[in-house]
Amino acid sequence: MYIPDFRSNERTFDILTQVAGRAGREGKQGNVIIQTYNPDSFVVECAKEQNYEKFYNQEIKLRSVLKYPPFCDIIKIEVSDFDENRVSGVINAVYENLLSTNENQMQVYAPMPSPISKIKDRYRWRIIIKCKLGNNIINKINLCINSIKVTNNTRISIDINPNSMS
Repeated sequence: MYIPDFRSNERTFDILTQVAGRAGREGKQGNVIIQTYNPDSFVVECAKEQNYEKFYNQEIKLRSVLKYPPFCDIIKIEVSDFDENRVSGVINAVYENLLSTNENQMQVYAPMPSPISKIKDRYRWRIIIKCKLGNNIINKINLCINSIKVTNNTRISIDINPNSMS
């Protein structure tokens, strides 16, 4: 429930209701015990009640207010490299380029280390953008990325509505 991903409530609800659905088979009564630090959580309550509609209605309101899919698109730009200084330089250059586009349709968040900031000796930083995706936005992002010179070790990836925010 506490991972930095807008789908964490949905995933938690899904797992809890799936586990509860497996309790009790062939006419036998079953029990489900959920161990949590937050038993009053809206997600846990809805799962306990098996109330899909209540969960959906609350979750869709939350996503609307926070401008999460399906109300907008999320773009994750990630830079990784073996050299932490190079990652920092490239991600900041991407950020400055994005800001200089004066694109008021994009909400661009400042660069920050990815939640898992190093994998296989590669440092990872990311920028998150919220917007309604269209060709204009795609072209501007491509121009921003393509104008930056990188080494062979530097990787820049763009993920639209990523399955994971890590």
